[in-house]
Amino acid sequence: MRFWAALPLALTVSLLSAHDAAPRMAATARTFLASLTPEQKARVVFPFEGEERFFWHYIPTDDIPKTYNRPRRGLTLAEMTPAQKHLAEALLSAGLSQQGYIKASTIMSLEDILRVIEKDTKGRRDPEKYHFSIFGEPSDNGTWAYRIEGHHVSVHFTVVKGKAVGNPTFFGSNPAEVREGPRAGLRVLGAEEDKARALLNALTPEQLKVAIVAGEAYRDILTERSRKAALQGQPSGLPATKMTPAQRKLLSALIDEYIDNVPDELAEQRRARLKAAGSQIHFAWAGVVEKGGPHYYRVQAPGFLIEYDNTQNNANHIHSVWRDFEGDFGLDLLQEHYSTAPAGHGHSTAKK
Repeated sequence: MRFWAALPLALTVSLLSAHDAAPRMAATARTFLASLTPEQKARVVFPFEGEERFFWHYIPTDDIPKTYNRPRRGLTLAEMTPAQKHLAEALLSAGLSQQGYIKASTIMSLEDILRVIEKDTKGRRDPEKYHFSIFGEPSDNGTWAYRIEGHHVSVHFTVVKGKAVGNPTFFGSNPAEVREGPRAGLRVLGAEEDKARALLNALTPEQLKVAIVAGEAYRDILTERSRKAALQGQPSGLPATKMTPAQRKLLSALIDEYIDNVPDELAEQRRARLKAAGSQIHFAWAGVVEKGGPHYYRVQAPGFLIEYDNTQNNANHIHSVWRDFEGDFGLDLLQEHYSTAPAGHGHSTAKK
């Protein structure tokens, strides 16, 4: 049974109260763990402290050992029973909104399309080759985390003293647009492109000269898989202060597309970053302006960064990410927690 076949079941998890993210995540994680054999659980559970929690990438699982001389850890959907897969999808849904869950599950389903396109007979393209990992012991008010990732999906959730956060959030799509077969016309991340183009097309020639920071699109998102998001020599591009009210409304719609991938409680955290930024928001574009060519954009504010690129496979291959400059992997909450913890309390060994 394919992972996305029971979509309505997982969506019910996202319909719970907007302010119970941590208890929902904990309850779902505990139920999932209870379904596993001891051998499976040993592959899922890792210490919260340490380096493994910060390893992330969006390339295919089979490429991880060749690139990093280590496996992608965690238990895959392919290694689960049908009942366990339902509980795993509920865990994914617990950290995403309906919109985000639909994107994630549809991205996973694209592996079947790639398998046909690439004539893959070795299992490199597999919609069940997505890995589930839990760090620490799930609890409503404790400190723990979980990660779900594989090709083009890498989502990370951290709970610190009962507050849940969900950064970074990476979604990709290959193909960006399915161009043949029964699913022709499917664009999983179409809104991410269309809303950016709506803003770009609304700019005047003078504004475009500022917004377009490079004539050639970058080969990938600039932060790639960095542990801490950082861009040198930035921000650049067109500031929101130089936009008209109508243009700022288009910018807001674009940002909302990324905010609304997570449930209300986590989305409110992102909106708080947006509100704190005020007018300190920049929109930058690189690459060709015409639809169909290689392009890249970013939205940067003091607290967060959105990056998007579509350059590979003849500009039919999207990477997109929401990053929090201080709060990826819950580091801001952890720093606050450790600074107020009693003497002798354990501190994170993760490198900054």
